[in-house]
Amino acid sequence: MQHILTVLNNWFWWEDMWMPRNCSWANFEDHNGYVFPKPQQLFATIPYAFVMLAIRFFLERCFAIPLANMLGIKKTRRIKPQPNPTLEAFFKECRKPSQSEIRGLAKKCNWTMHLVEKWFRRRRNLEIPTLHKKFQEACWRFVFYTTSFTAGIIFLYDKPWFHDIWLVWLNYPFHSVLPSQYWYYMLEMSFYWSLLFTLGIDTKRKDFKAHVVHHFAALGLMFCSWSANYIRLGTLVMIVHDFADIWLEAAKMFNYARWENTCSVLFVIFSIAFFITRLILFPFWILRATLYYPALYTDTLVPAYFFFNVQLLILQGLHIYWAYLVFNILKKFIFVKNVKDDRSDEEEEDSFSDAEEEYMKNGHKNGSSHPLLNNNH
Repeated sequence: MQHILTVLNNWFWWEDMWMPRNCSWANFEDHNGYVFPKPQQLFATIPYAFVMLAIRFFLERCFAIPLANMLGIKKTRRIKPQPNPTLEAFFKECRKPSQSEIRGLAKKCNWTMHLVEKWFRRRRNLEIPTLHKKFQEACWRFVFYTTSFTAGIIFLYDKPWFHDIWLVWLNYPFHSVLPSQYWYYMLEMSFYWSLLFTLGIDTKRKDFKAHVVHHFAALGLMFCSWSANYIRLGTLVMIVHDFADIWLEAAKMFNYARWENTCSVLFVIFSIAFFITRLILFPFWILRATLYYPALYTDTLVPAYFFFNVQLLILQGLHIYWAYLVFNILKKFIFVKNVKDDRSDEEEEDSFSDAEEEYMKNGHKNGSSHPLLNNNH
């Protein structure tokens, strides 16, 4: 087994996979003031991800929750439905039963159809995060993207390749890693690791699978660009992606606070920023530099070039998919004057009469029938 792992490791780090012609890993040894990236340095992003989670926990508790209260977002107290093994077993198979199924379940439980519908409504609501929780998540991402984008501007504004992207290939691969580039990668990779670690507890939306693909593609891109010393390009990709996300998370925050006008303005700004950065700058600035320029620079394209660009093209495919979702929301905003994130489930209204509430708590325990069982509901 150890021999197989050794062979795979040697094959994966084969110089012809990553290095241009007449270049080897020996050339990436630090010398004469040049500091080169080392793939093993990226292991540090795992513990940094837990630091990121600690910062997130602190920010959500000490900043996001008070801000949510100040904006008038009420904490919703979810009422658990009365334990019912029959309905719970059915719920695991189907969250929204049909009328005929509700009728059958009502007979089994000796309840009215109305009461069964209410039970399922309460049970579904338990699965939906509260506005407070959604606000906390959006607030954390807003703070991160704002911090990351600001750091990116500070790190890149005076770099010549930020103004002339052809210079990302000048003297490649002999680019010394700057401290600012190292910490920019640590910041971004630890953030995406932390998002993967919290997938099970964060709010799930209809594009959940697309987000999972995005997180893995982002981490793969950063790993590949660091290992092959495409760091100049990697930092440009990161800063292009962070800008639009600032406005999206800000729009979400005000949407949860029911500040509709502010949310609408922020969403329009986000839409403009998204279309410019993801559908113009990314394909015609970044992809042009990664797909076309290397062919002019060298007559031999190494496998790392293809691996890097395939992941970039996956990201571009996700951009087109999300652009479709954004466009649909914009259409509703223009024609219906309503900005709503269709990716999230909405909480359903939950109301019982006093008699029904009492029965939910006590009535079925002793086998009594519902007081309105014989009424038409």
